[in-house]
Amino acid sequence: MNVATPPPKPTSPESTPPRLTELARFAGCAAKISQSDLHAALSGLPVASDPRVLVGHDTSDDAAVIRLRDDLALVETVDIFPPIVDDPFDYGRIAAANALSDIYAMGATPLNALSFVAWPVDRLGTAPLRQVLDGAAAICAEAGIAISGGHSIVDEEPKFGLFVTGTIHPDRIVSNAGARPGDALVLTKPIGTGVLTTAVKRNAAPESVLQAAIRSMTTLNRHAAEAMVAARATAGTDITGFGLLGHLGNMLRASSVAAGQPIGARLSYAAVPIFDKVEAFLEAGLCPGGTKRNLDYAAPNARFAKNLAEPQRLLLADAQTSGGLLIAVPQDRLAGLLADLKKRGTPAAAVIGSIVAADAAGVIEVTA
Repeated sequence: MNVATPPPKPTSPESTPPRLTELARFAGCAAKISQSDLHAALSGLPVASDPRVLVGHDTSDDAAVIRLRDDLALVETVDIFPPIVDDPFDYGRIAAANALSDIYAMGATPLNALSFVAWPVDRLGTAPLRQVLDGAAAICAEAGIAISGGHSIVDEEPKFGLFVTGTIHPDRIVSNAGARPGDALVLTKPIGTGVLTTAVKRNAAPESVLQAAIRSMTTLNRHAAEAMVAARATAGTDITGFGLLGHLGNMLRASSVAAGQPIGARLSYAAVPIFDKVEAFLEAGLCPGGTKRNLDYAAPNARFAKNLAEPQRLLLADAQTSGGLLIAVPQDRLAGLLADLKKRGTPAAAVIGSIVAADAAGVIEVTA
């Protein structure tokens, strides 16, 4: 007797795994706590008195630096965030490159990584988690290190990142506190990743608009760091969740304390490298919440040209993920730095402004 094959059961919404970004309230480094809230939380935390601590939290630098010997220091950092893209492999690559960036921003060499993952196993299963880990491992291999361990927890929102250690000679640290009036400011990647990923997350743009941004976010800042060190830069930082204005502001305030005088900056909006379509998306109101918080924090110390409208101001505060290095370099070494960056093929090598003496620490004048 022939038995008819029963028709396939209809697919229920629950059987289709959600997109990674659907489970994330914020995307990538836009999930950072705002600078104002962070400063309030850290205000009572004692500054390290251990003489081995060469760089601590007090200067809002990219990583901590601990002296081990007269000729060796340990550089330590951690970066974790929710998904910024839906492809798990790319998510792992971006998260790893972003974490490694803090090591490179100090002029250091990566040594080892540990991973941290929070994962909704019941909704996503373990297959995409393996892809995230594979992506991170691929980037770490490119950096010449391994992920040698880690920690995992169950969570409703996916989160992934790395704890990274590196090494450096104590006399060769590139901190965010050494900028001086007259230095040129050089940026090594375009900005706008926060706006682009928000447009895709809100289904206002196809994923194809992210191709250039993903290439940038998965590009290690290693070559930019090598050029920065070779040029004997006075200061450096990477541009991530606090945006260009936020991270530059941290550099200016730290440098003001170190120099004993108020230090500011002059930026040219036209000189800042920007990903395609970003300005149009901002005009349409597609802006991450983290970017708006960044501008609220930066605006009191920013003097914008009158013809720079709100979208342009927001772009300068856009919350970046795995952004480029912002390098302060003396004018007599600028040409050498630019030539080296171009030779090494960094995503950008743009002179976007200069360090200036100011009437108050951290003031940023922005021209059109």
